[in-house]
Amino acid sequence: MSLDSVSAQQQAPIHAPTATVQVIGTRWAVAAGHALAAEAAARVLVAGGNAIDAGVAAGLTLGVVHPDMVSVAGVAPILVHVARTGETFQVSGVGPYPRASTVAYFRERHGGQIPPGLPRTVVPAAPDAWLTALERWGTMSFADVAHAPTEHAERGFPISAFSAYQMGANVEKYRRWPTSIPLLLRDGRAYRTGEILVQRELGETLRRMARAEAKAGGSREAGVRAARDEFYRGETARRIAEFHRAEGGPLASEDLAEFSVEVAPALTTTFGAYEVAACGFWCQGPTLLQMLNLLEGVNLTALGHNSPAYLHRIVETVKLAFSDRDAYYGDPRFVKIPVAGLLSKAYAEARRALVGARAWPDMPPAGDPYGLTAERRREAAMLAGGSQPVQAGRGSDELDTSYVAVVDEAGNGFSATPSDPNVDSPVVPGVGCVVSPRGSQGWLDPEHPSVVAPGKRPRLTPAPAMAFTGGRLFMPFGTPGGDVQQQAMLQVFLNVTVYGMELQRAIEAPRVASRSFPDSFWPHAHAPGKLEVERRIPRETRDALGGLGHAVVEWPEWEWRAGAVCAVRVGPDGTRWAGADPRRGSHAIAR
Repeated sequence: MSLDSVSAQQQAPIHAPTATVQVIGTRWAVAAGHALAAEAAARVLVAGGNAIDAGVAAGLTLGVVHPDMVSVAGVAPILVHVARTGETFQVSGVGPYPRASTVAYFRERHGGQIPPGLPRTVVPAAPDAWLTALERWGTMSFADVAHAPTEHAERGFPISAFSAYQMGANVEKYRRWPTSIPLLLRDGRAYRTGEILVQRELGETLRRMARAEAKAGGSREAGVRAARDEFYRGETARRIAEFHRAEGGPLASEDLAEFSVEVAPALTTTFGAYEVAACGFWCQGPTLLQMLNLLEGVNLTALGHNSPAYLHRIVETVKLAFSDRDAYYGDPRFVKIPVAGLLSKAYAEARRALVGARAWPDMPPAGDPYGLTAERRREAAMLAGGSQPVQAGRGSDELDTSYVAVVDEAGNGFSATPSDPNVDSPVVPGVGCVVSPRGSQGWLDPEHPSVVAPGKRPRLTPAPAMAFTGGRLFMPFGTPGGDVQQQAMLQVFLNVTVYGMELQRAIEAPRVASRSFPDSFWPHAHAPGKLEVERRIPRETRDALGGLGHAVVEWPEWEWRAGAVCAVRVGPDGTRWAGADPRRGSHAIAR
């Protein structure tokens, strides 16, 4: 080696490889929670589809190849950015409780519980969400974007290591449902890594929808609507309703036939040079906007990345936003929500004063977004009605979600967080998947804004985001993780925008998660003061957090419950940087 080469190496940036290779393209990029979903999106983009076509293909594929976390008939909140107009839209990918689902229904028939199984079913929103996005902003047919998921369902696909782990850990839950056993167990045991799972009935459901599209004739949009109507008003709907009727479930054909998702402008806030978009108060998405408002003006750089002071600030900020979530968030069609106050900078400034030198021992009091003052009442710091304390060492056992982000060559963006695992409810015969058991995220406390009611949507945890700068798309991003989602997304966003990390490194950096609030899943367990910390954060930092009053619980070095953030970052030169979280085996592709 020459002396010039040695000198150049000494002056070059340090090469510190990440666990997953940073993927960079010049035309388009996709990052998704499963390799086959990323491949399905890439296939569509190569064929000339746009970000919406590709995102829908990936989302449908996640429901096939990642059934431990996502159902084709589950939930799917979506954000779409249209580069040509600069507009960003939200699609409300969660359905309401059936007409038969009331507080009295759960109290009288289910002992005051929202039990696993058909009782917690809500109208499945994902098919309508995917096809509404495809009809409005896509360019391809349903058959085009459903090609890969249909193929994987009918021919089978190898179970990933992460899915095999989850399915093995939950084998007894599958055994509760006679209709799930033949599909989700092999010789009475869980599927293992690399074994082929075939889902012929699910493949046939997708083909029924494609046949309805083909018969419709007329425009592309009319065909997509026909595919959608087959699910909600055709043979698929009949099979779902008949199964509920036969098994005593609450979902009826009228609930399916009358459903449609809502499309509206995304909610936004600013953070320095960035604008961040989220879905509405029917999900927890606005908590991310509140967190950013609470952190604006705080010199995070001076605190030092992942220092005790920085992590303390992040955690206490999360608690403040989540206390407002518990006090005010719910279906806006049923609950009066002080949107302007909750998202105002003045309100955040008042609430920011509640962050002290020591941790709140529990969830802080909710604020008063009407009067723009820091506290509504002290008793808001107490447990919400119906929540149950848990041991400090336990984490949430709930399975949750996956995610997909796409940016195409034109600058269109797609960000979606599909969900509904196959352990919470039985597979519907003749349909081939579980139908959204998202009713697990309701409350039976009549004073709670997300109390169960017929036609009302439960407050959803899945909540994608997008960031913009200079009036242009900067980064669609999101993650699975239940109540950890907005916490993980916040940390990755700050890693990129405040600390200047490359995207993949920002995703892989160790994370923390608070549990000091009622869990969003029934029975809404509560762990006052609990802070989960990945072990890659040094012992001295963990000890210092304990000294500040946090009840620190150690996670492994790489913990799947810490989320699996995926994102696509658009560089100032137009490059597309795709980041995929190794915590759950996510995958990125760019060109």
